[in-house]
Amino acid sequence: MATSACSEARLQGGGCIGSRPSCSTSARGKAASCSSGAHAPCMMAGQPLLRILCLAGFRQSERGFREKTGALRKALRGRAELVCLSGPHPVMDAAGSEGAKPDSGPCPPEEQPRGWWFSEQEADVFLALEDPTACRGLEEALGTVAQALNKLGPFDGILGFSQGAALAALVCALGQAGDPRFPLPRFVILVSGFCPRGLGLMEPIMKGPLSLPSLHVFGDTDGVIPSQESVQLCSRFNGAITLTHSGGHFIPAAAPQRQAYLKFLDQFAN
Repeated sequence: MATSACSEARLQGGGCIGSRPSCSTSARGKAASCSSGAHAPCMMAGQPLLRILCLAGFRQSERGFREKTGALRKALRGRAELVCLSGPHPVMDAAGSEGAKPDSGPCPPEEQPRGWWFSEQEADVFLALEDPTACRGLEEALGTVAQALNKLGPFDGILGFSQGAALAALVCALGQAGDPRFPLPRFVILVSGFCPRGLGLMEPIMKGPLSLPSLHVFGDTDGVIPSQESVQLCSRFNGAITLTHSGGHFIPAAAPQRQAYLKFLDQFAN
């Protein structure tokens, strides 16, 4: 039954084994398509994979995000194709970047930490838990997602991690409000998500209930995005399902989470 509040769910799911995933990078170098095997025993003959656009977190490089989603790709093998997209803005100060190594000079484009937008006008920083002085680069971020949806789609769903989850929620809100750039996906999965702050005229859109199916994943010990931030975002989706784990700021894909992902995705298999 759909409600405006988060609903806890104990999800059960079966296994699925496929061939080894293959990954290819787009010509722009910011999106990577990671396909699961097409001959998984649990798939019905001719049943297409679900296609999911995955939005990286802040300070994540293309390679770093692929690594962070590796366990999830394996967990969803034979069920879904993940198309990974990093932000349009290079983050020049890469200290503390997610999945990046200490600075040792210029790095290849796929290792360049990136972000979706910055919360200060002059500095390449993003503080998720504070009201920003600016939302610099947000329009470019929305344009990057719109271009991916148009050129790499269609997609069944969107998955976002951290800042990417906040952006995914905003994209869904804009789509529900009628923005032609963002056709509503069939579902959204938000990992370590939070409500974006300081978005001006777009902020009221986020205050209304969103009607598409959603799975909200967050850790009890997340020191970057506290769980209450994810719960707040969850409350803006009708009939939202939550999946909690005891860990921190990462995309979980152990056996219990794998069952939950598969159970959630099963309803979109046809």
